[in-house]
Amino acid sequence: MLCRYKIIGIFCLIDDIMQGIGHKEDIRRKVSDSEVLVTALISATSFYGNHVSAIGFMKQYGFIPKMLDTSRFNRRLHQLGHLLYAIFEQVSAYFKYVHCELRYIIDSFPVPVCHNIRIGSCKMISEKKWRGYTASMRNYFYGVKVQLVTTKDGLPIAFHFTPGKTADVKALNKIIAGLPAEASLYADSAYTDYDMEDKALKNNSVLIKAQRKTNSKRPDIYELEKEKLKMRKRVEVTISDIKKLFPRTIHAVTLDGFVIKLTLFIFGLQLKKIFKN
Repeated sequence: MLCRYKIIGIFCLIDDIMQGIGHKEDIRRKVSDSEVLVTALISATSFYGNHVSAIGFMKQYGFIPKMLDTSRFNRRLHQLGHLLYAIFEQVSAYFKYVHCELRYIIDSFPVPVCHNIRIGSCKMISEKKWRGYTASMRNYFYGVKVQLVTTKDGLPIAFHFTPGKTADVKALNKIIAGLPAEASLYADSAYTDYDMEDKALKNNSVLIKAQRKTNSKRPDIYELEKEKLKMRKRVEVTISDIKKLFPRTIHAVTLDGFVIKLTLFIFGLQLKKIFKN
């Protein structure tokens, strides 16, 4: 990720997208918004989200000689937070509509804001809706649940944040709306909702292929069951790759800052996979 040509390539990609969506900024600035976003992505993919280390790297190796100090950098990044997902979506659109990808996989994973023992003193969030349960790990957490969608090859293509208590199936409506017609969406049994499956097929031409439980009213044949299991393993690998980018604890003062860092980790992995060669 720290190869000079890859960094320049990522900058060109982001700068072109920002110009394409009509982004305007003060011409008197010595550090452009594109340079701020590239530095933030470098921090997520190579420095465990440490902005200070990424700022020092970009300045030391001549990528951005007039780099901002840490405080100004963070303020600029927060101002650009709303653009991060828009740029991510533009990159994803290539695989959805130009590359004509039609097979997608969805899964969720929890990201705690704090340890359970510190919930009482947490100032970032304070409502019960943030307390969720992870069935696979058999434990509770206090924080955000990430609904992640990848291609069949494990490339992050969409994501959605929900409070920890929110059921996975409730996030499907927003995910389905962003998929191309005739797409298939593989999911585990937590996303089972027969009515929603029927509506998605009728209204969006999207086929939801959720894994079935033993008592399911719509059981799978053996071949389909095996296909779903194979696809599910790929998204689990991608989730593992995202978590490898995390520091021991994600430091943030506000919920917006926490969400921006999560977005950078997911977007960073997407770019890392695209520019891996």
